Amino acid sequence: MTDTPNVRAQAPLAPGMRPRPSGVEIGSVICGLFAFITLAIWGFTAWPFPWSIVAGIGAPVLAIVVWALFVSPRAVLAVHPFVRAIVELFVYAAATVAWWSMGQALIGLVFAIVAVTFGALNGRRRLA
Repeated sequence: MTDTPNVRAQAPLAPGMRPRPSGVEIGSVICGLFAFITLAIWGFTAWPFPWSIVAGIGAPVLAIVVWALFVSPRAVLAVHPFVRAIVELFVYAAATVAWWSMGQALIGLVFAIVAVTFGALNGRRRLA
């Protein structure tokens, strides 16, 4: 008998096709989008008028650029997985602090727990 009786061989995918995303990957994407939207809301609401436009557009754009450079599946810079995890945590921490600074500590805390959980599960899948 084999050591892994429940593992089935998968047929190779056709050229240009990708495997279906798992629930953990979809949850990670949703957490990232929520973080970017949070930074935009924070930028537009936490600053006075002329700076609100700069912060409301600049904060999520900066987070998206950092995400695209280090964390995305097709990241521009290939870095060690732990560096990738730290960058991901910084984006999540920025969104959490943004909620806290807007007076919504409970939303920030719940988001931090959910985002770190999905990030850890997704990172674990990447390392396996």
